[in-house]
Amino acid sequence: MPWTYILECRGGAFYVGSTGRELESRVWEHNNDDELAASFTRKRRPVRLVYAEWFDAVEVAFAREKQLQGWRREKKMALIAERGADLPRLSRSGSGPEASTSSATSAER
Repeated sequence: MPWTYILECRGGAFYVGSTGRELESRVWEHNNDDELAASFTRKRRPVRLVYAEWFDAVEVAFAREKQLQGWRREKKMALIAERGADLPRLSRSGSGPEASTSSATSAER
């Protein structure tokens, strides 16, 4: 089952990742497995799942991961809070300098 997901890390940073495996197992790895967790999340434990989307193909989940990684923190927060109507307003084209969101790429595909 391919997933794209957002984790909130200790300190409030977001991590965006994708996986072709069970989502619950992947989140457990981020919190507990030093070999399989992303370097970003290993340093910011504990993490908690705040958003997830299921896809039919891992390639689509990976493309969505890359899309979300390009979003500003405020836009990710609107997605997590299910404020879809706010997303167009929060696009880069209508805003000032981009804020850092501390997104990272999942090492596992």
